[in-house]
Amino acid sequence: QVQLEESGGGSVQAGGSLRLSCRASRHTSSSNCMGWFRQAPGKEREGGAVIYNDGSATYYVDAVKGRFTISRDNAKNMVYLQMTNLKPEDHDMYYCAAGGVASGVGPHLFRLLVAAQKWGQGTQVTVSS
Repeated sequence: QVQLEESGGGSVQAGGSLRLSCRASRHTSSSNCMGWFRQAPGKEREGGAVIYNDGSATYYVDAVKGRFTISRDNAKNMVYLQMTNLKPEDHDMYYCAAGGVASGVGPHLFRLLVAAQKWGQGTQVTVSS
């Protein structure tokens, strides 16, 4: 099974930017998807962005739409999350996730990722005002 490792978290002032990276241990099917979740202390882990491995589609929750961009580099088994205009509410632990075969575009993709239960160790993003 694929193993994931996130990096790129850190501390940034509100309005700043960070790019998170997720390295996968192996290639996965082009019809599979990967995504980014985040979790605040005492809260449930929630989906933020999803991308199909073949690049055919992406999906974002409203909270990050227009500010975060998910991308991939399959040759390097990498998935990225470019975060801009960071807000204090973005102060969370961010997790990379890998899922199985997917179809369609929407929040159901997050459920597929959760079902796979393939997470990285997380990387902390701290946003100060």
